[in-house]
Amino acid sequence: MDEASILTPEAPPPIGAYPHARRVGPFVFLSGIGPRDPKTGEVPGNLYDSEGRLIAYDFEAQCRSVFGNVAAVLNAAGARLDQLIDVTVFLTRMEKDFPVFNRLYGEFFAGVRACRTTLGVNALPTPIAIELKCIAWLGER
Repeated sequence: MDEASILTPEAPPPIGAYPHARRVGPFVFLSGIGPRDPKTGEVPGNLYDSEGRLIAYDFEAQCRSVFGNVAAVLNAAGARLDQLIDVTVFLTRMEKDFPVFNRLYGEFFAGVRACRTTLGVNALPTPIAIELKCIAWLGER
């Protein structure tokens, strides 16, 4: 079985001991990908008070960033957005952020017919409001 771990400087470094993705046969499994900027590590649109506590965030900026990071990891794995077959989305504020997410997802992933599940979670490991977990299939269409 053809198997390879994928890491790319075009996406933010993983926050733990895992790769951005793993290719196994014709499948690419992406680890959870967040919106951190690959160059700075900062979360786009996060605003902190003088004591370093998160007080506001720009959810649209985070969505656009996480979508770009997913595309970068797919590209590093030799895959394209239209090869996604499954996307799991984690949102920390489902009621507030889902309408914005759903609109932006429809724009960015237009024509991508991946299955999708969206979950509301209490927190993510860093101060982010969204994370995506994806699977792509590199076989023929």
